[in-house]
Amino acid sequence: MTEPSPSAEFAGTAQRPLSIVRADGAGLFDETGRRFVDLGATHGAGSLGAANPEVAAAIATQARSLLYLGSGYRSPVRAAFLEKLLGLLPPSFGRVFLSNSGTEAVEAGIKIARSATGRTKVVAARRGFHGRTMGSLSATWRKELREPFEPLVPGFEHVPFNDPTALESAVDDATALVLLEPVQGEGGVHVATEEFLRAARAACDRTGSLLAFDEVQTGVARTGRLFAFQRWNVVPDLLLLAKSLAGGVPIGATVTTREVEGRFRGSHHSTFGGNPLACAAGLAALDFVVRERLAERAERLGDVARRRLARLPAERVREVRGLGLLLGIELREKVAPYLAALEARGFLAIAAGATVLRLLPPLVIEERDWDAGLSAIEEVVAHGGR
Repeated sequence: MTEPSPSAEFAGTAQRPLSIVRADGAGLFDETGRRFVDLGATHGAGSLGAANPEVAAAIATQARSLLYLGSGYRSPVRAAFLEKLLGLLPPSFGRVFLSNSGTEAVEAGIKIARSATGRTKVVAARRGFHGRTMGSLSATWRKELREPFEPLVPGFEHVPFNDPTALESAVDDATALVLLEPVQGEGGVHVATEEFLRAARAACDRTGSLLAFDEVQTGVARTGRLFAFQRWNVVPDLLLLAKSLAGGVPIGATVTTREVEGRFRGSHHSTFGGNPLACAAGLAALDFVVRERLAERAERLGDVARRRLARLPAERVREVRGLGLLLGIELREKVAPYLAALEARGFLAIAAGATVLRLLPPLVIEERDWDAGLSAIEEVVAHGGR
């Protein structure tokens, strides 16, 4: 069967000419058999590798018994996945809405908050990214993403990230939801301060608003904790997860408290949300993350990287930021040539804006590959993106 030409694909997102056909750990292989090291090509969804054998085995086993079941019926594998997920979270959480992606998890969170509070205002942060559907895009800051689709959903206000005073002023008795990323991944890998997150929690408690943390990118061991909010022990009312939650299989989860769910009025549903295949993958992925202590591994390898990257020449690098294995190198010029130079050397990284080189390697990356990737970055920076 002949593969369709590139012109057959909807051109909503630019693609590199490289064609990847298989994976092994952090290795990605093209059609010629050349191996590339994933430093971000799977956008964090492949945190266990893009073809984790345990996740693949769980999918195969589940596929032979039950591929799909509507959410109106009980499913043992869904129940086991939810029990596992909630068991890793503070006891205040007790309800989960399952969907298929991060943007759907955010959409559900917005709807739950508006319904449960009877309010409409949503406060989010500048530079934040929450998805591309209409509600999540309304919470997203970047003008170039928003403008082609305006008018968006009304009722959204954006405040400067890490500005507690601005946040406290914006949250009032009309606010349904405060929606924040503990680390702004797409927005340049900016890490929230503890003061900012505690101010968000206090403002929500003061006004009766709900606090949601978008951990679509930071969740499931990425930042050196199973969930990033655990680093500061600031517990939200809603936790939004996706990407690596099922080892690369599409899934989204909007986790909330029993009290919030009890105030929800109306309905929300996803045909494929919580399907047996995704839940089997999610259960295997969470088991793997916990057993292999990947949060601790991300913390250790991230510390190694920050020490090395801190020595990059200041005339080319403004700042190195991040937590665990979510790192951003802010350059003093456009990042595109640096990404191309890394690819030529066999390493696939991604951008976070026009000047930030973002690193999101699989948490299972071999230390020799991580060392080689950091060496390649040092070389490319030293040569000015050549």
